Amino acid sequence: MIYRFRVILDNDTEEDIFRDLEIRENDTMEDLHNIITQSFGFDGMEMASFYVSDEEWNQGEEIAMFDVSEGNNKVKVMSSTKINDLVHEASTRLIYVYDFLNMWTFFVELAEIVEEAQSTDYPNLMFVQGQVPDEAPIKQFEAEKEDNFSEFADDIDVDDYSDLDFDENWN
Repeated sequence: MIYRFRVILDNDTEEDIFRDLEIRENDTMEDLHNIITQSFGFDGMEMASFYVSDEEWNQGEEIAMFDVSEGNNKVKVMSSTKINDLVHEASTRLIYVYDFLNMWTFFVELAEIVEEAQSTDYPNLMFVQGQVPDEAPIKQFEAEKEDNFSEFADDIDVDDYSDLDFDENWN
């Protein structure tokens, strides 16, 4: 079977940037990593990881390029993990992070599962939308998006002890 994925760059631009691609269900996560980097124009030389995700795009278990864990905390490795071991009808979403210094972040979602076409070479880039920016989009967290966010927004005077049942000269 062939898995069709939509890979969306997490960005705050007006233009959607995504790639639609096809890959065999029994290919490895490393194969998926390779087609994603190639389709977005990266050289593939930076560290990367996939993360299993739920319907709200919460980050779960890591699938790393290399096992750099110590002791009993083994992680799954892309080269030995089959795509269909992680992705199937009940679990359709992954988060992909490329280049941990720049944090290129992508949402990877299984769109459909189809029969293999005899005349197609896989993996296959089906559709390209948008141009990748020169630099990774800067992540803006929810608290930063609020216009009136301030650590001291409640106007509390931290040096005023008059309302507290506290003797500042107790010793």
